[in-house]
Amino acid sequence: MRTLWRIIKLAEPYRFIFWGTAILAVIIAPLNALRPYIINLMVDDYIMRFDAQGLLKMTVLLIGLLFLQAILQYIFIYSTRLLGNNVIKDLRVTVFRHITSFPMSYFDKTPIGQSTTRTINDVETINTVFSQGLMTIFADLMSVIAVLGIMTYTSWRLTLICLITMPFLILATYIFKEKIKKTFQIVRNEVSNMNTFLQEHISGMRIIQIFNRERQEAEKFRNINRSYTQANLHAVLYYAIFFPIVELINYIAIGLMIWWGAKGYVQDIVSMGALIVFPIYIGMLFRPIRMLADKFNTLQMGMVAGERVFKLLDNKLSIISEGNITKESLQGKIQFDRLTFAYEEGFAILRDVSFKVDPGQTLAIVGSTGSGKSTIINLLYRFYDYDSGEILIDDLSIRDFRINNLRRHIGLVLQDIFLFSGTVMENITLFNSNIKQQDVFAASKLIGAHPYLSRLPQGYNYYVQERGANLSTGQRQLISFVRALVYNPSILILDEATSAIDVETETIIQHAIEKLIEKRTSIVIAHRLSTIRNADKILVLHKGKIVEMGAHDKLILDTAGYYYKLYHSQIDTAEIS
Repeated sequence: MRTLWRIIKLAEPYRFIFWGTAILAVIIAPLNALRPYIINLMVDDYIMRFDAQGLLKMTVLLIGLLFLQAILQYIFIYSTRLLGNNVIKDLRVTVFRHITSFPMSYFDKTPIGQSTTRTINDVETINTVFSQGLMTIFADLMSVIAVLGIMTYTSWRLTLICLITMPFLILATYIFKEKIKKTFQIVRNEVSNMNTFLQEHISGMRIIQIFNRERQEAEKFRNINRSYTQANLHAVLYYAIFFPIVELINYIAIGLMIWWGAKGYVQDIVSMGALIVFPIYIGMLFRPIRMLADKFNTLQMGMVAGERVFKLLDNKLSIISEGNITKESLQGKIQFDRLTFAYEEGFAILRDVSFKVDPGQTLAIVGSTGSGKSTIINLLYRFYDYDSGEILIDDLSIRDFRINNLRRHIGLVLQDIFLFSGTVMENITLFNSNIKQQDVFAASKLIGAHPYLSRLPQGYNYYVQERGANLSTGQRQLISFVRALVYNPSILILDEATSAIDVETETIIQHAIEKLIEKRTSIVIAHRLSTIRNADKILVLHKGKIVEMGAHDKLILDTAGYYYKLYHSQIDTAEIS
């Protein structure tokens, strides 16, 4: 009931449609029951008395009632579908916004397919609560009450005879409802598993084909698909058993009614009209009850999906310690003070890290794989929240900034570039209306990307396929670089930004970087130590700790430590090449 109430509350913005459909259900129910009652009157009062004129009037009345019922039924069905689609339209946006607020730790641990299932399949299933579940169940209940009322008014004796089989129908409905509920829960889980598998393996199709794993992965998918099919077949089995049982109970009730009704007619207890229309009443009574079981299961499917969606929405993984400070601009002073952080408890990635970068300075961070270089960037961006210590920007804790404002002042170029489906211009501006075309051109020319991007078939209007599949690695890097610079950040972060670019392109970008960092605080992570020789300060990380820090010449001449060995090993490798 708690989940159902939360789902109903989603319709609050559309309460007029909600209550309108409820009122329509109340109006339609007695109209449905009136049709056989009019037939009853036509038989007893007009046909049996040979009143042709009166029979014609009743026929016109019946036809008019049918037209009115058809119009109201159309409005009811359209309104329920409209209500459901409006609710899920808003809910899908809410779920997506909530997912985008999660820290990176959520995406590290949660398959993308699972989030996709919650946002698309589960939200779509909630639609059935309104379009095929709640409102139609209410309408059917109103119809059952109305039919029972008119049946009792017409002949209470025949009504009692017809209701003899009702306990068996209710018992069969209850058993079916419980069995199908468990089956639908399994079906939803199997859908989530299938979406997760497909998303992961289609994204990684290149690796599958490189290592000739097509047959093995197809076999895995066949097993997952078999489990999903089996879950659906269980549901089909319960339906195949339930509906024949309902039909059997229905015809037993009709048989009992005819047996007793015929005797009643002979004894002048039951009228001919009642005897004729009571099979119609039984059909109108049993059909909604039979469909109620199916609609209750539809409602339960929506409830199961609702529980999963609400569980996601109730997940408070978003960074709680968001402050209220917003800045129009930053000087760019960065300070890490005794910072410690672990992705998993007990396995610290950074240990007691402290350093300072003054405004306009360039800090280079070097170290072996897994030393914590990228983690420093993730913490500065607040993708993760640190365990102890402090990070300050302009002498203010980054926890005191509004996250959107903080990230607006930091430009980031990653090694692994992600591009969306759309034009080059859209991938650079990310649909930010404040960024004009001339701003993009200026940033592109500044770093030397304009000649490369303008040579594309449609220039900046060239359509980029998913993940930039139709662009070279260098072109993707250039687009990412322009994307970072066009936002004019106060702090510029380059995380292996030139590692995938050829020597000619790297030379152009290095020249642009040198011009850009004169006015910005910059943090550069690089494996190619030749690209960071001019950095104001080089920070050397090893196993999450700072082992050396200083300018290039100082680290080379004054010490023969970790950086010295790393630098000369790269020189030796270059000479061998």
